[in-house]
Formats: sequence, C-alpha cells, structure tokens
Amino acid sequence: MEKVIEMKMNHLKQWTVGALSTAMVASSVLFAPAASAAVEPITVDAKAAFVIDNETNKILFNQNGDESLGIASMTKMMSIYLVLEAIEAGQINWDTQVPISSYALGISQDYELSNVPFRVDFTYTVKDLYEAMLIYSANGASIAMAELIAGSEADFVDMMTAKLDEWGVTDYSIYNSTGLPNYYADQYGELYPGAATDTENHMTARGVAVVADHLLDDYPEIIETSSIVEKTFMEGSEDEINMLTYNYMLPGMIYYRENVDGLKTGTTDDSGASFTGTAVENDMRIITVLIGATDNETRFMETSRLMDFAFDNFEKVTVIENGSAVETEGTISVAKGKEEEVGLIYGNDLTVVTPIAEDRQIDTALTLNKDLLNEDGMVEAPIEKGTVVGKVAVSIEGDDLGYLGSQSDEVSVAVATTVEKANAFALAWRWIASTTAKGWNAVTDFVTGFFN
Repeated sequence: MEKVIEMKMNHLKQWTVGALSTAMVASSVLFAPAASAAVEPITVDAKAAFVIDNETNKILFNQNGDESLGIASMTKMMSIYLVLEAIEAGQINWDTQVPISSYALGISQDYELSNVPFRVDFTYTVKDLYEAMLIYSANGASIAMAELIAGSEADFVDMMTAKLDEWGVTDYSIYNSTGLPNYYADQYGELYPGAATDTENHMTARGVAVVADHLLDDYPEIIETSSIVEKTFMEGSEDEINMLTYNYMLPGMIYYRENVDGLKTGTTDDSGASFTGTAVENDMRIITVLIGATDNETRFMETSRLMDFAFDNFEKVTVIENGSAVETEGTISVAKGKEEEVGLIYGNDLTVVTPIAEDRQIDTALTLNKDLLNEDGMVEAPIEKGTVVGKVAVSIEGDDLGYLGSQSDEVSVAVATTVEKANAFALAWRWIASTTAKGWNAVTDFVTGFFN
C-alpha cells in the first residue's frame, strides 16, 4: 500500500524572475537527518544493470546503464510493441493470416535457434506468431510479423528506429527484428542496408528499460502472455510444438520468484545471458534490465538480487494530496479583487518512489506562471477556484538517480477560492489610499532629510 506523508512546511520565500515564471518560493521540510534515507549500493555480476519503477519512471539502480551493449532477443520487445500498435491501429487483427517468406521459413527451420518450425502450406495467424515471439522467442515468427506489417524486415527496422528516436533512446544500433547476429540474415535473407555480417543489435540498459516501460504502459495486456509458462503452438495440427518459456523465474521454473510475470530474455555470444524482468510487490511494479551475465543461473539469480534491492530499499509514498493547502506559501496577491490575496491548493496527488525511511527531508519549490500574472507579479480578478496558476517541484533526500527522460516530481497548484472582481468604488478607494500613503511617505522622507 502507498504511504501518505503529512507535510508540515516551513515558510521561506526567495523571489526570482525567469523565462517561465515571475516568482519562485523555495522551502524545505525536515523529517530526519540526511543519512536516514541512504541506500547501500550493490554490485551486480553482469556487464550492465538498470532498474526503474514502472509507474513513476524513477530510476532505482544504474550500473553501467549507458554503455551500448548487445541485447539479443530483448530486441523482440520492440518488435512486439509494433505488432500491438498495428493491431490497435486496425492495420491487422489477431486473426489476420500471416504469409511465410523463404527468409522466415529458413530461419524457422534452423534448430540451433529459438523457433517454431514453419511450413509454407500452413496457415498461421497474428495471434499464433505473437505468442510464439513472446513465450518462445521464435525468430522466424518475428521476421514473418515484421514482413507482414512493413513489407520487409528492413522497412520494419526503420519503424523500430523511428519509434526509438521518438522515445528519446540514444546510443543504439538496430539491424533486424530478432536480435540475431547479422550473419543469419545474410545466410537466409537480406542484410539491413549498410550492416556488416559480424554485428548485431546494441542498446544501453537504460534504452531497454525505456522500451519495456512503454510496452507495459501502452499495452499492459502483454503480461497475460509474458506470464505463460507453457503452451502448445498450433495445437491439434501435425506441426504442434510445445513452447516452454525461457523465463525461468515464472511459476514452476527453476529460479521461480513470486510476483514475477515477464518479460523477455536474450542470449547471444555478444550479449551474454541477458534478461528484462518485471515484478510487482507492495503495489509497486519494477522493471529490471540485466545485460551480459555469464550464464543462465547468473542471469536469473542476479535479477532476483536486483529485485530484492529495489523492493527492500524503496517504497511508494504519496507526498502531496489533491486539494490540500500549499503550506510553503500562505497566499498570493490578487489585483482588482474583492479580496486582495488568495491561498493556494495542490491540483493533483503526487506519488513518488523514494528510499524507505521513517523520516525524510523533502524540499519544494513553487513556480507561478508568468502568463497569469500582471507586471506587478499579481494574479488579476476575477479568478475561479481551482484555476491552475503554477507548479511545485519536489525533491526528496536520497533521490539522486533521477528519472527516465525529462520527467521530474512536479504537481500543479491552483487558487483555493474564487475571487470576484471588486467594484469601481472599492478600486477607486484603494487607489486613493495607496496614492495617499505614497504621498505621505514622500513628504516624510523630504522633511526627515533636513535632520540627517
């Protein structure tokens, strides 16, 4: 369950002017000494490892996560995403029949690879091949689906790279839809233009986490298939084959871990034993990426250590609740209103994943939207309750790894009550009072000058 923290704010103002705001209020809430939320790091026996919280995209662990490395069949997560996207767009459906090219057929008949063997005189559906890709890492199925959606694997790769660019993934090289070394494409089909036979797909562990995050966010139903341990391909036909998952952390498998329900393995000489896993505990779904373990046992045992690290050291906490007062800033000034100031409330909840601690320090900074303020830095009446006038950025001690992409902990702020515009008499009286006060101050300063 999420925890809710009652925030008791100290009041500290610091005025600045910037491109996006005319006012910033900085404050902090001290719950404990800085050391209370420290997380002891671990070292993972692999070339790279990366862990995020799926909901917030908070990075929980990063070991060499920005080196581009071989990713093998973890590539298929990108291929599967494009399959599901094509289904959502109505380009294909689960019952669409998939033609089998000589390239897909040749790969499928190579028994050194993960495959379901094809026949040219048999009918396969999108659902058949989708399940084979995800459960059994079938390479021929990936190629057949790429050709169905894009016309050729090369054009499908262009779709993959366009999507990666859209998501902000960098430092990658993708040549095929499977993750196989390129010499298989050279042997059975056609190399991606400009690719060498001795290369294969590369990506950073961070990039793989981005792909897995989008897959789970946009198509959460993938878990229904990635959690399947065993299924018969083309059941009842002459070519039926038993597909047993390569994810040995699922129920009944040798490295079973409770609450693991995906996602995708990958193994080549270049990639080593790699795995993108996902699990849920205490209402928190994490994604783990491990690249370059030496063997199967290390791949899954180290993934389990990563999961222990994440679940033992981090928790999901609601630090701000929708509608609660912004206690870092009592009121803001209102021009031309019946009331001359108005309080602020938060416009939405803010839930974060943070190091586990009985107490923690939370720093906040309030930024008001300059487009809603006049030249004196005031909002103008009339203004309705709930009108968003800015945002609060929150930083929490121990949160030093950041987020995927440009995401940060921010929540909108709005005015707490409606302020109607004052009538002309009231505005005139205020002007007279203000002018009189300014005039009196000027006279006072002038007279005082004789005595200085």
